[in-house]
Amino acid sequence: MSKDKYIARRYDTPLRDIEYTRIVYGSGKYGKDTIKLMKEVEERDYPREMEYSIFIGEMHGHTNLSDAIPDIDSYFRTARDVAKLDFAAITDHDHGGVFSSELWGKKWEITKQKVKEYYKPGEFTTILGYERDSYPWYNNLVIYYNSHDGELFRGETDGEITREELLDLLRRDDIILVPHTTSFLDSGTDFYSIPNELMTPLIEVYSRWGADEYFDNPYPVRIGTRGGFWQDALRKGARMGCICGSDDHHGTPGLITENAHANLTYKYPGLTGVLAKENSVSAIFEALKARRCYGFMGGRIYVDFRINGHYMGEEFDSMGERHIYFKVDADAEIKRITLVKNLEDYMYFLGFSNTHTYKKLVYDYDKVNDTDIYYLRVELVDGRFAWTSPIWINK
Repeated sequence: MSKDKYIARRYDTPLRDIEYTRIVYGSGKYGKDTIKLMKEVEERDYPREMEYSIFIGEMHGHTNLSDAIPDIDSYFRTARDVAKLDFAAITDHDHGGVFSSELWGKKWEITKQKVKEYYKPGEFTTILGYERDSYPWYNNLVIYYNSHDGELFRGETDGEITREELLDLLRRDDIILVPHTTSFLDSGTDFYSIPNELMTPLIEVYSRWGADEYFDNPYPVRIGTRGGFWQDALRKGARMGCICGSDDHHGTPGLITENAHANLTYKYPGLTGVLAKENSVSAIFEALKARRCYGFMGGRIYVDFRINGHYMGEEFDSMGERHIYFKVDADAEIKRITLVKNLEDYMYFLGFSNTHTYKKLVYDYDKVNDTDIYYLRVELVDGRFAWTSPIWINK
């Protein structure tokens, strides 16, 4: 390989490997054998098969225990039997919703009873959670538990959270905090003002309200503001992965509907993919805690994203080449896959006609910052998107 490679180029692909050059110049013609050899060269450095399975679930849904229509039984049955999800979380409001009694006491006991009842390890996993107003840091904060026996947190003031209370919750190993609708002016989050020690490990980057990836994205919330987007938090240095959740209130967890529900804006649900060893509460919680997860807008999109063997959500140190690999399988034609580096679109890959599977390996030689951030954005021809949790690489 040319000694000038690292001077002349910031990036490369396996197809510019010296073996590829020998194939082209040594074949004397472009024929089927040459194409086969070229493919072998390209796939030679693909990583081994993923050591995890991908499980798909609904992370954000409400029932008539707070301000939604379905009862908890129909919610779980729809998620399991109609949407065919691997897991589903229940996340009713702690205040119970407008004109409804609070979630404390009997309602919370019913919630815990039902998540235990519908939990079938290996088949269908239920996740215990609830949504808590947590002004001024996070107006809408969803709290998830690593078991079915968690207790509601009641702070100094209902609907609010102090810095000390938030810090204590973030330090706990048995829960995960995830804000949603962060870019919404009325009920969002100002990441520009939040110190990194109070940043959550995950963000709900899309719900039926809209997307919170970056300002003026294709699925905006109705009233948005700078400072409330995922990229704003990442720019501050937050180690924040992403999930999606529908914020379902109408008994359609995980389902694409003909129209948006009530005051929600979009028909597509938010779903989350987790890379886990098994379909169980502990395994899914571990994957979420490790940020080994991604979010997408309904249907089925499976994503494997790795750099130098490290999975989405990981952080590692390296001064060498970055071997960036991805594989996307979708239930609709892939329009475009974008590799985002340091919050800028860095490379793109357009799908071909009727492309439902796309995999690629590229090399990145350019070490820009002390910590470089990479993630994938996937766009399908029907308008749906997917986003992976980032991978952070330190010099």
